[in-house]
Amino acid sequence: MIAIIDYGSGNIGSVYKALKHIGCDCEITSDKDRISEADGAILPGQGAFGDCMNSMKKLGIDEVVKNYIKSGKPFLGICVGLQLLFEQSEENPEAEGLSVFEGKIKKIPNGEGLKIPHMGWNSLDILNSNGLFKGVENGSYVYFVHSYYLDAQNKEIVSAQTEYGVRIDASVSRGNVFATQFHPEKSGDVGLKMLKNFVDICEVG
Repeated sequence: MIAIIDYGSGNIGSVYKALKHIGCDCEITSDKDRISEADGAILPGQGAFGDCMNSMKKLGIDEVVKNYIKSGKPFLGICVGLQLLFEQSEENPEAEGLSVFEGKIKKIPNGEGLKIPHMGWNSLDILNSNGLFKGVENGSYVYFVHSYYLDAQNKEIVSAQTEYGVRIDASVSRGNVFATQFHPEKSGDVGLKMLKNFVDICEVG
């Protein structure tokens, strides 16, 4: 079973529907034991960095996530779920992230012809074709909705990038942890392929 972690953020239902579409055994849960027992876990995210972090702390899910990642079982962060894995965000500088990885979340700079938030399809420069991107063609388009972007301190963990006025670290991976700034569950067949790759890593049906 894959646990879709519910901590009061949005975007839960679309992840659930996408996983069910590919035949995955999954459930939406905030139960700490169910999350800990799961074969894989997904942390979706929607909204402000600070609000999401506060919600996780109130429910005690921040520690559950840290311990889950330490267990070595597959973990996937999506959108703000990626951002929360890092130390800090310019969106809410006073809020401390989970600090699983080093790096900061920065505001996308205003540029000529660029709309903020960045909403729409962008192509990926895939740097690591293993993990989520196994069998995914370089240059594939995926769907983004965000005003802040990752600038990872350790570029070796960056598995895909994109351009939107600035070079954006669009996906990271290290060991059992994967994360995407874009929404694979809203990215058509390409996104479903990535989710299927994650399910395969989790070894669940």
